Amino acid sequence: MMKRRSTSFQNRSSHHQYWKRSLLFVIVLCTSICVGSFVLLEINRPNINLFMPFPNLFTQKPKIAFLFIARNRLPLDFVWDAFFREDKDKRFTVFVHSRPGFLFNKATTKSLYFLNRQVNDSVQVDWGSASMIQAERLLLEKALVDPANERFVFLSDSCVPLYNFSYTYDYIMSTSTSFVDSFSDTKGGRYNPKMQSIVPERNWRKGSQWVVLNRKHAEIVLKDETVFPVFQQHCQRKSLPEFWREQPFPVDTSKQHNCIPDEHYVQTLLAQEGLEGEITRRSLTHTAWDLSASKDRERRGWHPATYKFSDATSQLILSIKEIDNIYYETESRREWCSSKGKPSPCFLFARKFTRPAAIRILNLSLPSK
Repeated sequence: MMKRRSTSFQNRSSHHQYWKRSLLFVIVLCTSICVGSFVLLEINRPNINLFMPFPNLFTQKPKIAFLFIARNRLPLDFVWDAFFREDKDKRFTVFVHSRPGFLFNKATTKSLYFLNRQVNDSVQVDWGSASMIQAERLLLEKALVDPANERFVFLSDSCVPLYNFSYTYDYIMSTSTSFVDSFSDTKGGRYNPKMQSIVPERNWRKGSQWVVLNRKHAEIVLKDETVFPVFQQHCQRKSLPEFWREQPFPVDTSKQHNCIPDEHYVQTLLAQEGLEGEITRRSLTHTAWDLSASKDRERRGWHPATYKFSDATSQLILSIKEIDNIYYETESRREWCSSKGKPSPCFLFARKFTRPAAIRILNLSLPSK
């Protein structure tokens, strides 16, 4: 009786060892097949991609970071809400620099795209001071955290898009260059000779602050520790009577350099770095400079024209869309606008629009591209 039980136990033990060895063999075999298949796929990836009818669904599409500079809330958030809603592929991110302490919550914006998108360590921005550059650098710092962000578009709180999202995205991503309005500034009074040791006059440039940067140039702006301190110290707006209450009365304003930092910084920095060959030297944001609003000749052209409700007509928008070249008088240079090697409109955005004007534009039946 004892021998029979011992034999039965040995049979069960032998049977258990057999299945254990079989299971281990299956696991090793499956692992080897998986590893081998992965290696073969990697080796033949270029050939496989040629025959794949659909793109890789797990590849992150390049994104555009839209960087807004606002005083408080964004009065035209409803326009941008409609613009962003057209994109179904999550090809954008949004960041807003507003005054310190301002929050974009349900009480301050009706658009989900702007909720909690504020830069929390923002600075107080004063027109004509280097604080505007600080705001731009803070926006870039936040946007560069996302490695999928490959383009960085600076926009004001009075900007509107002229085309739909898809056209805008394809236009910006069709070239590896940045779009930076940049030209030699030959008029006296802007360049401060005190910059000479760091920023020679031959690298001094002027242009619109509303630039579109690729990732390489955005990182250069953020990491700059040479040109920015010079601008903070030697590039300042000329004193105007309305500001004399807050500042010491100037002895002789004719000897002051009227330097507006945000109109020179990015352009001059890229020239200083020898990167002008990597930019398209024009802005994608249309601005109409008001040359007749002020009786004071010195003030004319300092501020762009503002479009009100009565100005916001289909004719206005179409006239901006029809612009296909820009002439730079100081360089006797005409910049013909193109995209994907073909003639194209120069501008994707326009400013400055009031809220009523933007509402009227949104209701116009205009071609999206």
